[in-house]
Amino acid sequence: MSEIYKNRHAAFNLHVHLIFMTKYRKEVLGEEHHNYFHECVAGICKNFDAELKECNGEADHVHMLIQYPPTVQLSKLVNNLKSVTSRRMRGEFVDLRGVYSKPVLWSRSYFAGSCGGASLEVIKQYIQNQQG
Repeated sequence: MSEIYKNRHAAFNLHVHLIFMTKYRKEVLGEEHHNYFHECVAGICKNFDAELKECNGEADHVHMLIQYPPTVQLSKLVNNLKSVTSRRMRGEFVDLRGVYSKPVLWSRSYFAGSCGGASLEVIKQYIQNQQG
C-alpha cells in the first residue's frame, strides 16, 4: 500500500508526473543541466510542502514525479517551477543564455498526469530509464 501523508485537516496521497519541454524542443540540456535542475526543483517543492520523488530527462525535456499536498494549486506549482528553473539555469549556465531571442528556457506547454492509475514504481522506473 502507498504511503498516506497527513496534515492538520487531511490525509492524502497525491502525485503528479510533470514533463517540461525546452522551447522549440531544442536539444540544449546535458547532464550538468539535469543535475542543477534536480536541485532547483527539490528546493522549490519544499517551499510548497511538496517532495520531488524522481527527476530525469533528455536533451529536450525533463520528467518529474512530485508528491504534493491538497493545498497546492498544481498550476501555481508548475508556473513557479518553470519560471524559477528557467531564471536560475540561464543564470548558472552561459550556454543557455543565448539559445533563444527571449529570456526563456521552457515551452509554454507542459504535461501533467495524475498518478492514480499506474503504480508509482512503474512511473519511477520509466523516469529513471530516461536518457540523462
